[in-house]
Amino acid sequence: MSRMKHQAIVGNIGHFDNEIDMAGLAKLPGVHRTVIKPQVDEWTFADGHGVIVLSEGRLLNLGNATGHPSFVMSNSFTNQVIAQVELFTKTDEYPTGVYTLPKHLDEKVARLHLDALGVRLSQLTKEQADYIGVPVDGPYKPETYRY
Repeated sequence: MSRMKHQAIVGNIGHFDNEIDMAGLAKLPGVHRTVIKPQVDEWTFADGHGVIVLSEGRLLNLGNATGHPSFVMSNSFTNQVIAQVELFTKTDEYPTGVYTLPKHLDEKVARLHLDALGVRLSQLTKEQADYIGVPVDGPYKPETYRY
């Protein structure tokens, strides 16, 4: 980091908290840390130039995100758990391989999170569903559609 350009922004978008050597940075002679705001620090080196480190080198999508990171993580983890249950309970339908979460399960995850957004979802009538060519209970988009 001492060779980075002045005011370079350093952020960790990996999966672990040890991918940026913050302990090593803190031990360098003449290095000074200035807290700009929570989760944003400028580390100034002995020569006077500095770098901005986000989330203390930890996962910045959690530390620096504002507004909805836990909601996003809840959707992601719910997708993962529902996918695991699907694979475990229907092994005959999923031989070893890589799969995209089926639309009906993706929509189930969305429905589970509607309350958190204050959303109330009405159900299509049979006539409406027939008119747009989908089942009353979904999925409402073809398998080829990506959200």
